[in-house]
Amino acid sequence: MTTASGHTSAILASKVRGTNVYNDAGEKIGTVEDIVLDKQSNQIMFAALGFGGLLGVGEKYYPVPWSMLDYSEDKGGYVLPINKESLEQAPNYELKDLVQHDGALGTIREKTYSYYNVSRDWH
Repeated sequence: MTTASGHTSAILASKVRGTNVYNDAGEKIGTVEDIVLDKQSNQIMFAALGFGGLLGVGEKYYPVPWSMLDYSEDKGGYVLPINKESLEQAPNYELKDLVQHDGALGTIREKTYSYYNVSRDWH
């Protein structure tokens, strides 16, 4: 099955990890470091976008609703409709915190979806 943009809807998480993420202006704003899954609902909670560190030291991880990422064949990566400054202001965590307490530490999922103004896709 293909998506609205003509891409297949199925992809291995291992292929997504390490993929660059760009803003609408074409500037690289980060990399998909991992994908957080909700084992109970079989949904993707969010993509963990990483940037800001040097060789993994000091890097911050920004949970981004998966629905916001649109794959661009031209760029060979995902496009996120947000500028780098707005992303820098977004909720960010250590990678381990994104799964601690089922991603509920400080209501990570709620804060993330609220920040990006994305409707909840879980119950």
